[in-house]
Amino acid sequence: MKRLCGLLLFCTGFGMTWVLILPDSFWLLVMAVSFMIIGYILFCCK
Repeated sequence: MKRLCGLLLFCTGFGMTWVLILPDSFWLLVMAVSFMIIGYILFCCK
């Protein structure tokens, strides 16, 4: 279940980076990077 949640968060973070083509706010960048990091950690843990 952790791997599924990790993949979901990583893909959400990756999708949010597409929004950065039109940068609106700094918090969007922080949220996208944090989702990708948390998703990677959850996906790669054993």
